[in-house]
Amino acid sequence: MHRLSLAGTELEYFHVCAFFNSRDEEYAMLSPFFNEAVAQDEKNLHIVNPANGQDHRRRLAEAGMDVPHCEACGQLEMLDWHQTYLDETGRFSKDRMLATVDHLTGSGRDTGFGRVRIMGDMDWVFAGTPGAADILEYEAEVNDVLTRNRQPAVCVYDIAKLSGSMMIDILRTHPLTLIGGVVQENPFYTPAADMLAELRARKRA
Repeated sequence: MHRLSLAGTELEYFHVCAFFNSRDEEYAMLSPFFNEAVAQDEKNLHIVNPANGQDHRRRLAEAGMDVPHCEACGQLEMLDWHQTYLDETGRFSKDRMLATVDHLTGSGRDTGFGRVRIMGDMDWVFAGTPGAADILEYEAEVNDVLTRNRQPAVCVYDIAKLSGSMMIDILRTHPLTLIGGVVQENPFYTPAADMLAELRARKRA
């Protein structure tokens, strides 16, 4: 199997939460991950803020990716929030997105490529999105989907938009973290069943 590395670290798990202080820092850390996929004839599937699509392409190109070629041959597919996380009314549906990820990484995966690497910009969580309160349950449950289908996903969060308690909860739903340019196995990670039981107990309290 080809390499699967992020920030110089070989990944042993498939679900990473990446925290950044700026978009410059984000692309400095993630562009090698994207370019490694291209070099290995793998697919990048990026879920981006629709307002940032052109900037995303520009930054990928500045990091060395032949963006027009990769899009034309299917090695780069860009989707926006309204094609993925959010439904036609702008609401986040946890179950709908879990089914989408399962399809994209499982039965619906483009078999022309050995692996699909998903990157999701999570800023929509902090934009007053209806249903966003279910994000922690989604992040816990999607671990099983990614592990079963053995495809990696990086969830990108802006540190400035996170409260301390929210950051800890997000950490607890990911087995790997990327913070300060370093990938580490997450000591705060809580198995999905335990995390879901805790979140549901909070709702009852």
